[in-house]
Amino acid sequence: MIKLFKRLKWKEWIQVIASLIFIVVQVWLDLKLPDYMAQITNMIQTPGSVMSDIWLAGGRMMLCALGSLISAVAVGFFAARIAAAFSQRLRSLLFSKVIDFSMEEINRFSTDSLITRSTNDITQVQLLITMGLQLIIKAPIMVVWAMTKIVGKGVLWSLATGVTLGIMFVLIGIIMIFVMPKFKKMQTLTDNLNRVTRENLTGLRVVRAYNAEGYQENKFEQANEELTAAQLYTNRGMAVMMPAVTALMSGLSLAIYWIGAYLIHGAVVVDRLPLFSNMVVFSSYAVQVIMQFLMLVMVFTMMPRAIVSAKRINEVLDTKPAIVDGHAKDGEKGVEGEVEFRNVSFKYPGATDYVLENISFKAKKGETVAFIGSTGSGKSTLINLIPRFYDTTEGEVLVNGINVKEYIQEALYNKIGYVPQKAVMFRGTVSSNVSYGENGKKKAMADEIKSAIRIAQGSDFVEKMEMQYDSDISQGGANVSGGQKQRLAIARAVCRNPDIYIFDDSFSALDYKTDRILRSALKRETGGVTNLLVAQRIGTIIDADQIIVLNEGRVVGKGTHKELLNTCDVYKEIAMSQLSKEELIS
Repeated sequence: MIKLFKRLKWKEWIQVIASLIFIVVQVWLDLKLPDYMAQITNMIQTPGSVMSDIWLAGGRMMLCALGSLISAVAVGFFAARIAAAFSQRLRSLLFSKVIDFSMEEINRFSTDSLITRSTNDITQVQLLITMGLQLIIKAPIMVVWAMTKIVGKGVLWSLATGVTLGIMFVLIGIIMIFVMPKFKKMQTLTDNLNRVTRENLTGLRVVRAYNAEGYQENKFEQANEELTAAQLYTNRGMAVMMPAVTALMSGLSLAIYWIGAYLIHGAVVVDRLPLFSNMVVFSSYAVQVIMQFLMLVMVFTMMPRAIVSAKRINEVLDTKPAIVDGHAKDGEKGVEGEVEFRNVSFKYPGATDYVLENISFKAKKGETVAFIGSTGSGKSTLINLIPRFYDTTEGEVLVNGINVKEYIQEALYNKIGYVPQKAVMFRGTVSSNVSYGENGKKKAMADEIKSAIRIAQGSDFVEKMEMQYDSDISQGGANVSGGQKQRLAIARAVCRNPDIYIFDDSFSALDYKTDRILRSALKRETGGVTNLLVAQRIGTIIDADQIIVLNEGRVVGKGTHKELLNTCDVYKEIAMSQLSKEELIS
């Protein structure tokens, strides 16, 4: 928690200091009230006292109470501002940090956990700051100050107060020992509940198609019951504290008055009035002390969970991304659009087996290089090394003659038009999705957006939409078909006007006719641009300048379609499973 608070800015520290000043003023005013009460008590019981003096003391009590109220409001105001501003910055820091994460870090934390850390965990810290500034700081000041005022006013009263505080500390300690582990577990259980909910919502069609609503409900109920059970356990533990502290406070007041009655009864007449006055003052101060502990109990219900949340937030903020920027902005002259793999091997972090082994090839400017192989052969993993979604374990990947690790990531991305396996659409319009992001060049104009959509064979369905290029696209592209999403994703890459296209099985949702027309349009309209193409269909890659055949992470064939039919059994087997003999010969 302290580590997290080091991220407070100097403006916020000034507000903390201002809050501290108002807290001290509030405590001083609160502790003045018993003094005036003692004066009023003495004046009432002292013969010859005038009413105006009593009214004066009462007026000062009212002013103290009003001043305490104003101070409390000021502290609450500053606490709310500090908590809100700090939480806002934490959310921004977490978001920026996650944006810089490679897939290795994303997979380590999991998407569901990162969502919880960015929302629920920060909320827990925000609540603690809001309540803590008002109570955690005030309570020790009030306790110490009040104790200095009551010291010497009665040994038996002090002993009763000390015993009460001792019992309270023991009670709080026991409850914390049993409850703290559950607080630590609650955030993990919240992650689990988010995971189950997200899984159900994203896979809703499959759930319904397989009549698995009951199964999903059971999974959700199990996760929900685990979280509820943990919450009930902690709430029961904390519920014991409040009435226990209230009972101790009432017991202490009773003990003070009982001891006071005993002392007054045994004292001489002259000493009875001072004893009575001391009893009233001691009772007020003792109640103030216990009340502060009662307030602290409320904070203790939040603190364990907030501490766990702060630790989880720090875990994300302190994580160093595995993929960091280099210094290069441009590649070597004369090799623009060139991609080369030199003895590249790769295995996922923590894995023992290599996914890719000793991969070497070169794609020159304007060439189309295709990758094909059985499922799990490493095709997508291979091309994901080019934009550095992962870094190679061994060997080098070069773009424009420079190792991708030496590039500033932004400069590397500006050279690439990437179309993933699963087309991703963002909430907005057709135009905003196609012109998405920036590539270090001028913003795409309306004509360039239309041209990109035309090349991607999307004009027909876009122009039939109600608002055409300004038509709404819902989150995830739920209001367009899979093939339409894929064409818009291809148009997005075309609109960037990159040096290198990467198509990760990006034509799978298109029919053969659209696939052929689209690839012809790409070759005609984007001449001179290097194309790296992963595909499952022979028809998609048959005209490629170079086809690389992968099998279990190794290159088992390299050449044109005709060359591979004669030299690579794996390619021939794939081809024969998709095309007739006549089509293979033609």
